[in-house]
Amino acid sequence: MGKVACNRGVARVIIKPRIRNNICLTAHPEGCARLVSAQIDYATSRGPLDGPANILVIGSSTGYGLAARIVAAFAYGAKTVGVALEKPGSPLRVGSAGWYNSASFDRSAAAAGRGSWSINGDAFANETKDEAVALIKKHMGRVELVVYSLASPVRPGPAGGALFRSVLKPVGNRARVKTVDLTTEQVSEVALEPATEEEIENTIKVMGGEDWDLWMQALEAGDALSAGATTVAFSYVGPPLTFPFYRGATIGKAKEDLEATARRLREHLARRGGSAYVSVNKAVVTKAGAVIQGFPLYASILYRVMKERGVHEGPIEQMFRLFAERLFAQGGVPEDCEGRIRLDDLEMREDVQEQVRRRWYEATTENLREIADLAGFRREFLNLSGFAVEGIDYEADVDPSGW
Repeated sequence: MGKVACNRGVARVIIKPRIRNNICLTAHPEGCARLVSAQIDYATSRGPLDGPANILVIGSSTGYGLAARIVAAFAYGAKTVGVALEKPGSPLRVGSAGWYNSASFDRSAAAAGRGSWSINGDAFANETKDEAVALIKKHMGRVELVVYSLASPVRPGPAGGALFRSVLKPVGNRARVKTVDLTTEQVSEVALEPATEEEIENTIKVMGGEDWDLWMQALEAGDALSAGATTVAFSYVGPPLTFPFYRGATIGKAKEDLEATARRLREHLARRGGSAYVSVNKAVVTKAGAVIQGFPLYASILYRVMKERGVHEGPIEQMFRLFAERLFAQGGVPEDCEGRIRLDDLEMREDVQEQVRRRWYEATTENLREIADLAGFRREFLNLSGFAVEGIDYEADVDPSGW
């Protein structure tokens, strides 16, 4: 973490990024706050817009979930309840990036007069669902939109049983995947062993649609869901290049289950005038994505190609389009042939994918900087933890608990 200093009885530290196996183990509170503010500025500049007044975001502390909450509050003026499980900071221990993100959001929401309530708890737990229902009933009455953006590697079993653990493995056959190490920038090919049936089932338990369904049941049972309420969860499809390590892998099976859950929820919610959707979003840098073999290489090439064409988007731009051009656009919600919202339309353009395919097969350690945006990917990867943010003095002491 860095050296510890003392300033008027408050422990302060210099926080540096510590990266292991494409995972950043530290977070910088001021960097996180600056990035949250930048997303708020973007959303504010696009509003005010008419839309839902009360929104619940499950998985609200990072990535698409955080961006959705920001768009809801600062482009639409909505009251929000956010749910996430994050590690608080203490005088001698750095908290998680999501903790600082949520704290920064709540501060900004309070300053702007936006109703904001954050629950730091396990979204899989019944107690957390009950707490969210109680908060909604007390401060909102009912919610019109439920965003499900949960990303977790584990899920507690029933009645405190053994944890379900997800894995990132191919299904059916062994796969060889081209990848890049973010620390060494070495391009290599790795062999991935196929998942067992138990690993597939456990991954679906963690990342599939069952918990989303349980949340909707809890909200309906607690009379915290408005008539005509909409719910949306996030998925990814990707091109054939990513199939071996995403759609054709265990995480892809979980996304299939999520999409099947959306169809069931839609049928149920339609009886009360509501609906359920899966939004297929663009590939962006996330903490979960950074550890998927093959994804950093694909995304760094994709970023370079999309930036060259002026069509690159991050989570905040994607979530603004989801709200303004999909969920709450005049004329109904546009869907693909499988009933999904497609926000990956720019990523999947043929001219984009043709260039990505060519560069993927050409990529080597020696030419990667010329054909891919590895620097941009690394910067966004560090940004996830509040590092590499312009204007932040990373040599200055910080109080990790003062948030």
